Amino acid sequence: MRIHVTSVFVHDQEEALRFYTEVLGFQKKHDVPLGGENRWLTVVSPEDPDGTELLLEPDKHPAVKPYTTALVEDGIPAASFAVDDVHAEFDRLSKLGVRFTQEPLDMGPVATAVLDDTCGNLIQIMHTS
Repeated sequence: MRIHVTSVFVHDQEEALRFYTEVLGFQKKHDVPLGGENRWLTVVSPEDPDGTELLLEPDKHPAVKPYTTALVEDGIPAASFAVDDVHAEFDRLSKLGVRFTQEPLDMGPVATAVLDDTCGNLIQIMHTS
C-alpha cells in the first residue's frame, strides 16, 4: 500500500495551479473537467512525475471553510513538502514574494518553515539532515 493522491482544499483552482506550478515548482499531472467550474486537478514533483499526486481540491463543501480557517488560525500546516535545503528554499520563495508564517527553524536533524499558499492553506517545507 502507498499514498497515491493526497489533497489540499483551495478556494480557486486556477490560482492554486499557478502558485503550485509557477512558484513552488510542481508540474500539472491531471486536469479533468468535472462539470461546472470544478476539475480533478493534480500536480506532482518534477523529480517524481509518477509519484504521489497533490489534488488541488475545491473548498465548496460546507465543512471545509471552518476546518481550514481553524488550521490557519492555529498555525497548523495542511501539508508538508520535502526540500533539499529549507534555508535555500526560504530565500528563493521569499524573493518571489511568498509570505512565510514561520521562518526556517532548525530542530536538530530537521529544519522547517511554513508558508501561506495564497489559496487558504499553510504549507510546511522541511528537510532532514
